[in-house]
Amino acid sequence: MERNTLYTSKDCSATGLGCSIQGKVVVISQDTPERQLYFCLCGNGAGANPSGCAVFLVSLRTGEFALKNRNEVIGVLKPELLPDSAKLQLSQIRPVGALDSKNHEPKYSGYSFLPDGRYASGVWLCTEQEALDYMEMQKPYQHRIMLCDRDDFCVLEMENGILLHPTEEATEAFRQASEDGGLTMT
Repeated sequence: MERNTLYTSKDCSATGLGCSIQGKVVVISQDTPERQLYFCLCGNGAGANPSGCAVFLVSLRTGEFALKNRNEVIGVLKPELLPDSAKLQLSQIRPVGALDSKNHEPKYSGYSFLPDGRYASGVWLCTEQEALDYMEMQKPYQHRIMLCDRDDFCVLEMENGILLHPTEEATEAFRQASEDGGLTMT
């Protein structure tokens, strides 16, 4: 259900210039609730104790980029308050620094699911680091996250912040074999 009242500082887990907003869903002071939610990509105003005022954002209503002043940011939205429509839009955002998928071949696709199973189309991710960054940026907000390889096989799955695939045991066995020189990633 969509919210029909404005978000305030009470809806935020962190406020003020002392909090970092990069890689977080932020609340902007606006006149309507549907225009208040953005994902902060970066900017010299995005870190704790910002060195400037510019922040680069993506609207969680339209997916459009926006440049705002840090003083327009009320704070970081509490993850449990993010509406489903914004979660679906957030799932379409590639991590900061992601390679251009037109000039680099994607190795993975990232998916985020709502509790009822709804999801938006996958997001192309070109490197292992991009795939891990996608997982980290989605983790606080999404019910279930899945990373698939080019053949659409699941390589990583998480639900409610808990790793489902590969299992912790399989990950530890791989780590141990790698340390022993038995396996290498190619």
